[in-house]
Amino acid sequence: MGPHEFSASVEELSPSQCWEIFREADFGRLAVVIADHPELFPINYVVDHGTVVFRTAPGTKLDGALSGAPVAFEVDGFSPSTGQAWSAVLKGRAERMTSIEDVPTSALLPLFPWQGGEKNNFIRIVPGEISGRRFTVPPSVRRGPGLGDSHRFQVE
Repeated sequence: MGPHEFSASVEELSPSQCWEIFREADFGRLAVVIADHPELFPINYVVDHGTVVFRTAPGTKLDGALSGAPVAFEVDGFSPSTGQAWSAVLKGRAERMTSIEDVPTSALLPLFPWQGGEKNNFIRIVPGEISGRRFTVPPSVRRGPGLGDSHRFQVE
């Protein structure tokens, strides 16, 4: 299979299709810039009013998100039963939820930290750009499941 065959099967996703992927995923990755270097953090989150909201404690993730530099948020997945893979990316800015309207609303969001400790900083990622793609991974390039793949792939 040549490179043109593989790239021809890529479907560009609309923003509404990307939002559907964001709503269905269990976790994503937050990319921030810290001291001129990219950093990635896995986060659990919720979609709320056309934004992505997550909770965090004080530290590098919070500092990077609120530094004023743009952030990126990404989710991806693969279904072994259909052979389809997908990725959706949101680029924008992060802001702390502090307004009189946001504070009570944030407490009602179904957002629960995976780690213990106080995670009282609710951060909203406001999108500036949303993109995504979906494609079929040809059987000829798939590998057999490895030891850790049962945890990464949901068998449908």
